[in-house]
Amino acid sequence: MTGYRTIDWTCRDGIAHITLDRPEQLNAFTIEMGRELEDAFARADRDAEVRAVIVTGNGRAFCAGMDLSGTGNAFGLDPSLRPDLADMADLDDPRLAGIRDSGGRVGLAIHACSKPVVAAINGAAVGVGATMTLAMDARLISSHGRFGLVFGRLGITPEATSTWFLPRIVGMPDALDLVYSAEILDAEQAVARGLARSMHDPDALLSVATDLVDRWTHGRSPVATALARHMMYRNSACPDPADAHRVESLSMFYTSIGDGSEGVSAFRERREPVFRQRVPDDLPPFAREWIENGSPKARSDQ
Repeated sequence: MTGYRTIDWTCRDGIAHITLDRPEQLNAFTIEMGRELEDAFARADRDAEVRAVIVTGNGRAFCAGMDLSGTGNAFGLDPSLRPDLADMADLDDPRLAGIRDSGGRVGLAIHACSKPVVAAINGAAVGVGATMTLAMDARLISSHGRFGLVFGRLGITPEATSTWFLPRIVGMPDALDLVYSAEILDAEQAVARGLARSMHDPDALLSVATDLVDRWTHGRSPVATALARHMMYRNSACPDPADAHRVESLSMFYTSIGDGSEGVSAFRERREPVFRQRVPDDLPPFAREWIENGSPKARSDQ
C-alpha cells in the first residue's frame, strides 16, 4: 500500500509513529482505516529499521469508535450472508470479507507484529478505539483521555480480539463488569481499573511513550525482544507448560548462538553489548511458522 489517507506514518530514531488522522471526525474508525492499520503494522513488522511502534491520534481524540455516519451496515458487513463457525476456519479465505470484524483484523496484525507497541491515548478512546489498544503492549493515557467499552449500549458484542486480551489485562471479573456496564471511564479510572499503565499531562504524553519504548529497546537485542514478545502472549495461552518449554528451548538455543554470544562476551569484558541481529531478517528458522501457526508440536516421525 502506497500512501495512507486515514492514518499518518513517520519513523524517527527507529520508532514508527502511527497517528490516526481523521481529526474532524474524532479519528472515527472506518473500513479504510482498518486496512491501512493492518498494512502499517505489517510494515513495521518487516522493516528492520523499526524497533518499536507508538500509536496516537491527531487532534483532541484518540479514536471515537466506529464511524456510524454512513448508510447500510455500519460495520461494513454483508447482511445477506448467514455464516456459521465452520465458515470461519480459514481466515485468509476472501469470501469472509463481508463477515470478518475489521477491528479484529487490526488486533491480529498488532498481535503478529514483532516490535513492541505502545498506545499514547491522547483523548477519547471508545469502542474499537479502546479495544484496538488492548492488543498493544502498554497504554499510556492523557489526563484528557477517556476509555469506553460501549458495545452494550449499541446492542452489539465486543470485537477487535478484545475478549482474548481484556481478561488477561484486568482479570475476568473486571472484564465482565467493564463489558456489561459499558461505562466510559475517565483517565484516572482507566488507570485504576488496569486498562492504562499511567496518566500523563497531554503535552508530555508522547515524550513519556518514547521514553518507555527506549527503555524497552535501547541496548536490547531486537531478535530476543521480538521472540520474548511473542513468547509472553502465545505461551501464556498454551494449555500445558511443556508447550512453552518447546518454544523457550528453541528460542534460547538460537539466541545463545546469535546476539546472546555477544551479550555474554560483553558481560565478561565489562562493556556494553553491540547487538547486530535484525528483525525480521535474523529471526530463527522456527519462528515464522510458530508465530503464524502456534506452538510447535513434537515431531510425528520419531
